[in-house]
Amino acid sequence: MSHCIASPLQTPVAGDRKIVTFGSNMLGIVRQSVNGARSLSSQGFGDYMMRLRPVASAMRRYSSATKEMTVRDALNSALDEEMAADPNVFVMGEEVGEYQGAYKITKGLLDKYGPERVLDTPITEAGFAGIGVGAAYHGLRPVIEFMTFNFSMQAIDHVINSAAKSNYMSAGQINVPIVFRGPNGPAAGVGAQHSQCYGAWYGSVPGLKVLVPYSSEDARGLLKAAIRDPDPVVFLENELLYGESFPVSAEALDSSFCLPIGKAKIEREGKDVTITAFSKMVGYALKAAEILEKDGINAEVINLRSIRPLDRATINASVRKTNRLVTVEEGFPQHGIGAEICASVVEDSFGYLDAPVERIAGADVPTPYAANLERMAFPQIEDIVRAAKRACYRSAVPLAATA
Repeated sequence: MSHCIASPLQTPVAGDRKIVTFGSNMLGIVRQSVNGARSLSSQGFGDYMMRLRPVASAMRRYSSATKEMTVRDALNSALDEEMAADPNVFVMGEEVGEYQGAYKITKGLLDKYGPERVLDTPITEAGFAGIGVGAAYHGLRPVIEFMTFNFSMQAIDHVINSAAKSNYMSAGQINVPIVFRGPNGPAAGVGAQHSQCYGAWYGSVPGLKVLVPYSSEDARGLLKAAIRDPDPVVFLENELLYGESFPVSAEALDSSFCLPIGKAKIEREGKDVTITAFSKMVGYALKAAEILEKDGINAEVINLRSIRPLDRATINASVRKTNRLVTVEEGFPQHGIGAEICASVVEDSFGYLDAPVERIAGADVPTPYAANLERMAFPQIEDIVRAAKRACYRSAVPLAATA
């Protein structure tokens, strides 16, 4: 039986959506039934996203795997079990109830727990995020769903100023046990306003914890940890992973299962080069490692799992073994997660490096809509392979900071 290990406190407007106003009765949403406050967002948008086929298939290594589970089902089961265990846990967001979630993460929860704990809201991220923070001030444990984290920009004042800073500003008197969750980063053909990765944005904020699951075990264990944590957690999922199936161990299926916040996982051990990645890019890194193995390069792949706190110890220990580092992310290169990892390694393990650090990131442009340009804008498996070969002096391709 696994026990959750809490980590120390880490002290665009979407143009395609209608603006909907709401009255003062919305302010009582946490304590009241909301039969008349059903979702006003586009069901067509959710249907379209559900039809997108997952593309992040890669090698997975798990011990004592007993069954397969999709990331969607892993998230749904984690929410269900935590709501059953703690009556203070409730879910709020657009289409989470009657429509059962734009991506069906909250499927079945309205029928099981009722409209007082599964709350449909109007299209007003600032409104329901703020209500959620207020509820957390009073001891409830809200799980706030953003249909995409691009829309969290509407609520970023509440996420940062109201949630992240309150514990410090109150000298530890106020805890804010709230989770902000939803799909983050690019999907497929949804344009610049629905494709941005916010890992670096939220990862730079003291007071927040930022988690980035890859597999089904990640999704189950980290979401449970986030809900139980006394501090605000930003939980960045990936839409294209929702339908992906992964092996899950018997331990992970236990209702008490919980992963430690702030601890990375070595998905694949190696000795020649370290590759760090998170979310969908872990699958790409694992696939790249398979290709590299055919060329005699034994890559170690680290699944970060947590951006804040960042597991610097695991990363540096790996680099001191392999003497080379490649970082992979879908976000913009400037001020990115990879840049922070590079700085940590240079500060703590510079003397162990036998080659310049390679940083693979998204292109420094708003995400193109055209499929061919979109593919060029984000890291591909072949980009990781080329970068690792450069780090191992197996290629004459010039050093490049971005994919």
